[in-house]
Amino acid sequence: MRIEALMEQLPNTYSPADRELVQRAYRVAEQAHREQKRASGEPYINHCMMVAAILAEMRVPPAVVAAGLLHDTVEDTSISLADINRDFGEEIARLVDGVTKLTQLPRVSRADHRPEDDAREEEERQLAERRGMPAPEDEAAQRLRDRRYDLVSETLRKTFMAMGDDVRVVLIKLADRLHNMRTLGHMPETKRRRIAQETLDIFAPLANRLGIWQIKWELEDLAFRYVNPEKYKEIASNLAERRTDRERDMNAIIGRLLELIAQNGIEADISGRPKHIYSIYKKTVRKGVPFEMVHDVRGVRIIVKDIPTCYATLGLIHTHWRPIP
Repeated sequence: MRIEALMEQLPNTYSPADRELVQRAYRVAEQAHREQKRASGEPYINHCMMVAAILAEMRVPPAVVAAGLLHDTVEDTSISLADINRDFGEEIARLVDGVTKLTQLPRVSRADHRPEDDAREEEERQLAERRGMPAPEDEAAQRLRDRRYDLVSETLRKTFMAMGDDVRVVLIKLADRLHNMRTLGHMPETKRRRIAQETLDIFAPLANRLGIWQIKWELEDLAFRYVNPEKYKEIASNLAERRTDRERDMNAIIGRLLELIAQNGIEADISGRPKHIYSIYKKTVRKGVPFEMVHDVRGVRIIVKDIPTCYATLGLIHTHWRPIP
């Protein structure tokens, strides 16, 4: 991603000074991370820019986008928090410090790890073999990691909740996790599963609590792909098989809804959306039914101007389609 592309994604409400702040944060982050690579081999600054782009899509204030660009500088480069405070002010320094403190918590997985992390794990495995000790992948070792994971997950959850006084820190961490999940395929399988489970347990519920449902849904689907790959592939394949038929049916339903709403003088925006793979999976588990018995694999979103109109629209729909409990 180029800085020009990021600048184009910034909200139109940003002033020239706001845009200059983002560009200045980019220049500092790019210089700080210049020699660093991601596990995929791409420049580390690409991750920082994608985090900033995700935040820009949320239409957050410019200080949050700038902090998104700088979020790894204090932990992973020679830049200090004092440097951030001097160059960008107390607000951005406080945001970067909050993200750094979350990242430095004890944990079993780091989603934004670098290649040297894998090298260190491989050295530990080889050393164990030379000493005739069980490899880290040994069942007992796995149980130990699982217990540690449970403890760390609870620590993370409590810490995130304690930071509710500045939700912007959580937004940056959610954007960070979302991009890491999008690029998780470059990591070892055991690490992928662990990070994916952590995402389902902690980060997706956080996004839900904040009402950022689009991020919640994407985090869930990305994580489910690694936590239960066989079931993910099965549902994805079933969805793909009859996609054309479902899209035709959905277009017909939307057309009928538009006609009904117009006839009753209601102004509304109507759109169709596919149900997400993880939500379909949860429904099959909750109801104890196969995929073929899940009838609402697509949904319709109707947005009206106020609550009374919402209930009037719902009543209108129920007169033409029978509600399913």
